Amino acid sequence: MDISPELVTEVERQVLAARAAARTLRTTTGEKRAAALDAIAKAILAAKDEILAANEADLAAAKQRGTRGALLDRLLLDEARLKAIADGVWEVAGLPDPLGRFEEETERPNGLRVARMRIPLGVIAMIYEARPNVTVDAAALCIRSGNAVVLRGGSEAIESNRALAKAIGAGLYQVGLPRSAVTLLAETDRDAILALLRLTGLVDLAIPRGGEGLIRFVVENARVPVIQHFKGVCHVYVDAAADLEKARAIVLNSKTQRPGVCNAAETLLVHEEIAEAFLPGMADALMEAGVELRCDDRALEILGGPDSPDKVTVAEKEDWDAEFLDLVLAVRVVPDLDTALDHIDAHGSFHTEAIVTEDEEAQGRWLSEVDASCVIVNASTRFNDGGELGLGVEMGISTTKMHAYGPMGLQELTARKFVVLGEGQIRG
Repeated sequence: MDISPELVTEVERQVLAARAAARTLRTTTGEKRAAALDAIAKAILAAKDEILAANEADLAAAKQRGTRGALLDRLLLDEARLKAIADGVWEVAGLPDPLGRFEEETERPNGLRVARMRIPLGVIAMIYEARPNVTVDAAALCIRSGNAVVLRGGSEAIESNRALAKAIGAGLYQVGLPRSAVTLLAETDRDAILALLRLTGLVDLAIPRGGEGLIRFVVENARVPVIQHFKGVCHVYVDAAADLEKARAIVLNSKTQRPGVCNAAETLLVHEEIAEAFLPGMADALMEAGVELRCDDRALEILGGPDSPDKVTVAEKEDWDAEFLDLVLAVRVVPDLDTALDHIDAHGSFHTEAIVTEDEEAQGRWLSEVDASCVIVNASTRFNDGGELGLGVEMGISTTKMHAYGPMGLQELTARKFVVLGEGQIRG
């Protein structure tokens, strides 16, 4: 695909400035990087009125385009969310500095000391849709880990992102760090993404965060390394040995607490031994919360067959692979744990998989046999989140195993180089 030379030149200019800032950041102390985050959090709160007014403009434009439901919720900022964003920045500031630590230090027979030391990756390209909080989360994590970041948010959040980027720049300037350490691309058309993804040698890693279409576009067009996460088809399996009250709460939370996010449950698997005792009450609770159930034959039979409620329908083949991102849940009754594992192997997306059971052997098999970035026992799928897992915030969730698997925090934004300390040794 041809891109205008003027656009290529402009994107390259912004990335070169970010690369110069990355050189500054990697030699900056952890204390100064933490101070920068403190200044950024304060600047965001100080600019509250400006940021919320910008967000109102984005919301109004989105509503005019017919955006609704979960997509509109992702775009929304209010005072509480803005405070939570600032709190997330402060939490990252308080995390240990990931850089400069010696790890796995050993001494060789010849007296050489060999260790691995954590270093920044360099320039991160963050390409995302709709969620203005990602602008701040990405900036905080990159600065704390010594990386510069080039942000290319979606056009639907452009006014919000510009206001947030302005506050971030003010915080950086206040502590004497270059504003170009966090660069929001001015260009909003898709060609700007292509130009960014072709800058081999200047961009060290691209992280797309958004719908499957965006992520596939990035993967298919990138000439730089990409962290992949196509979708979250997350399962909750209720085992024969489950505490049913515990299971009801976990399933309801996994599906309804925030249905439009990637760690929400999309499929419920239920062991046949407890299906008749569990499913009717579970279905009532889900339907009361507005959830539509798409069931296999056995689940449909338990829930009333032809006389089942309107919100209970027959599952189509494609429903088992669907990321609904809405109040829709696929439901299947399975004969045993092995069938549940086979189902996840066939339809899972390597994201989040949860089991509810009091059986320790089933728990152990789940942890060892399920291939996913986060495997959960007796808790909601919604806990696969950087903040909930102690990372502060996250750049996104990787479902590949390139160098990060799961939520990406500070450690995942670093590499390790070998360090060799000698006393004059030479190789014979």
